[in-house]
Amino acid sequence: MRISTSKLQQLTIFTTVLTGGGIGTMYYLLQKKFIESDYHRLALQKLEACPVAMESLGAPPLKVHNIHLTDRNNRVDQDTAQIKIPVTGSETGGYLYTSSIRDPNTNRWSLKQAVLMLREGLTINLLNPSPPAATEHTEELSTGSC
Repeated sequence: MRISTSKLQQLTIFTTVLTGGGIGTMYYLLQKKFIESDYHRLALQKLEACPVAMESLGAPPLKVHNIHLTDRNNRVDQDTAQIKIPVTGSETGGYLYTSSIRDPNTNRWSLKQAVLMLREGLTINLLNPSPPAATEHTEELSTGSC
């Protein structure tokens, strides 16, 4: 049985479009699942509550980008979640490294680590902020703490 070349071309194009659409849908649904998760939401709330981190980024506006699905820093299982969230503000950007655990009794997530690492090399620990730098002016005491 012979199949014409045009039929094979049509079948190839159809398969390619169908596969591309499936991969795109899967990518969208995975990103949506990350964004709607409690461990992602808790990390972003902690970032937004830290004035030093927000000022360092130049936020608001704060832009949260899609998680890189192939990054080895992103691991989620039943009881633990470790994710690296790309964020940018008007001045700079960086990554929010987070680690969360789920309490098996209450089924709620709690944030165990939240560290913002900016492109310039500045690191801000959102859970255990360093004490403010001692200066002569009280207006400058807010640097380095959340």
